[in-house]
Amino acid sequence: MTDHNEVKMVEMDYSQARPKAENPLKIEDLSLRDGHQSLFATRGRTEDMILVAEQMDDIGFWAVEIWGGATFDTMHRYLNEDPWQRIRTLKRYFKKTPLSMLLRGQNLVGHRNYADDLAELFVKKGVENGLDIFRTFDALNDYRNFETVAPVIKACGAHFQGCICYTLTEPRLGKGVYNLDYYVKKAKDLEDMGADSICIKDVAGLMSPYDAFELVKALKAEVKPLIHLHSHFTTGMSPMTQLKAVEAGIDIIDTCMTPYAYRTSHAALEPLVMSLMGTSRDTGFDIKALTRINETLEKEVIPKYKHLLDDTRVSQIDINVLLHQAPDFMLANLVKQLREMDALDKIDEVYKELPRVRKELGQIPLVTPTSRIVGTQTVNNVLFDTKEERYKMITAQVKDLCYGLYGKTPVPIDAAVQKKALKGYERGEEPITCRPAEVLSPELEKAREEIGNLAVDDEDLILYALFPVTGKKYLMQKYGREQVPDAVKPITLEDVKKQDDMIKKARAGKLIEPVADLPEKSEFARTFNVFVDGECFEVGVDEVGGSPVISYAALAGAMPLAPSAPASPALPGAPAAVPAPKPVPPKPVESAPKPAPKPAAAAGSGTPVKAPMPGMIVKYEKNVGDTVNAGDTVVVIEAMKMENALPATAGGTISAINFKTGDSVAKDDILAIIE
Repeated sequence: MTDHNEVKMVEMDYSQARPKAENPLKIEDLSLRDGHQSLFATRGRTEDMILVAEQMDDIGFWAVEIWGGATFDTMHRYLNEDPWQRIRTLKRYFKKTPLSMLLRGQNLVGHRNYADDLAELFVKKGVENGLDIFRTFDALNDYRNFETVAPVIKACGAHFQGCICYTLTEPRLGKGVYNLDYYVKKAKDLEDMGADSICIKDVAGLMSPYDAFELVKALKAEVKPLIHLHSHFTTGMSPMTQLKAVEAGIDIIDTCMTPYAYRTSHAALEPLVMSLMGTSRDTGFDIKALTRINETLEKEVIPKYKHLLDDTRVSQIDINVLLHQAPDFMLANLVKQLREMDALDKIDEVYKELPRVRKELGQIPLVTPTSRIVGTQTVNNVLFDTKEERYKMITAQVKDLCYGLYGKTPVPIDAAVQKKALKGYERGEEPITCRPAEVLSPELEKAREEIGNLAVDDEDLILYALFPVTGKKYLMQKYGREQVPDAVKPITLEDVKKQDDMIKKARAGKLIEPVADLPEKSEFARTFNVFVDGECFEVGVDEVGGSPVISYAALAGAMPLAPSAPASPALPGAPAAVPAPKPVPPKPVESAPKPAPKPAAAAGSGTPVKAPMPGMIVKYEKNVGDTVNAGDTVVVIEAMKMENALPATAGGTISAINFKTGDSVAKDDILAIIE
């Protein structure tokens, strides 16, 4: 008789060799680039990629994406890692699998078009360091922005993959700007440019299954290069879209390993492998080998980044993206920007304004960097426009777009917006129609003169040329001229364990360890409720002698206490709360360093130039002693990677400058004074 209480695990036998499929589906893995970029802010470190690199090399991927996108920026800015070293390191582990990067055309890995000399050197150094495939896209699908990089990719013997940025102006592929004819024409343009493969790049997950079937069928019939599908999971449609694309004859599909999949990332690889097993499109991948990789990622890698994962969302998908068609990463940036400006209550107005701004700026696809261009300008409009005037604060990138520095927009930019953006524009008020890079001056020699011997090779030079402010700061740290901040150093699993233990102690009311040589409690001891991440701790503090001494702590509960709620019970032996005493001047404590003072506020009756938003100082256009007229640019700040020129609101002389290039500033910080 069967014992129903005894559960027997039966493991399926996948050890028998599967016959090779007639037309196996090729897979590119994005875990080591787009996966962690989508889920935990591109903070994945090279040391954690090494743990699974050799195992992944044995799977049989068509390629593994490891570089490009936001990685170059994030690595030097937040991780204290040399972006070029990541390629060299991973190349030693991926001996059989081609390494791929995401290249933003003439934007390279930045947010503007760079000069031809810099673009050419960037590609050459990418190949020299170990890149095999360049997935190349342009935010406007203007392939004139490929004319410099594509020939260099081909000349270096690398694979040139041309992308078509997929977007819609309607719920489905129909009669709008972005219709079937549009995509077929773009594919033919890429074929004419010598593309070795063509990728449909759907960053918002807008592509529906039946639209995918129709589009892939059309592309396979019209062009010869391999057709590749890149579709994010954000809306939940991509697994279905992938299967219909497979039925239509797609050659390559992008996926992520399961721990790096779903939500705003990509569909997981393993369900697709199982779905195609035994069919004519069977990948041939070893599901057990994939499981072992996943186990390593789950146990040894993901715990280090769990503090960056969004665990506030119950749903795995965001169906709203199908309504406003903005990629989830774009919306996350908008929310972050509004929160930093204490204006999150304006989010509905931003959603309403977004499609209007997109249309006025030429109905451009919402990918990097155009998603930031549209998004940041939308926020500016909502926060700074009045009933009498729209586009009161126009970013430098919107001005560049209106001038033509990003390329030709799918439909013409609104004439009134364009005219306003270009009023007083430094390059001229008449938009260009030529290839954007033709009006850009060479950049390498100027960068070499500016950075001097701090750049020891071409890779350092490129990093500085792309990111002058943060790049220089990184190089100073790389070569020991500045100390590396603790915030950018990696953490270990032991660090994670200590953090988890601390949280457990806090929940158990044992966060504070006994203090040796505890001083006697004075008559001024007070009790405070301290709120941390939705929890309340009752803490005793003695102010006498300067530094407060924490004497006890007790967990009050999972939810914050209401203002009228009584204090939570203290631990046995804890002193009772006493009324607040009159302030007693604390004795100075010489060993306690004082925090750096904020820059001085305006002196006298001067007019302050304030930061309208949090950001980073890019440069001051004026120095102390300079004369300015109302409207002259005083300082440029970067917010959400878009630049805003802040004008003088009055004429006079600059009497004070309170920050320097590279400094972070908060909303309403006084950046300069005009007397």
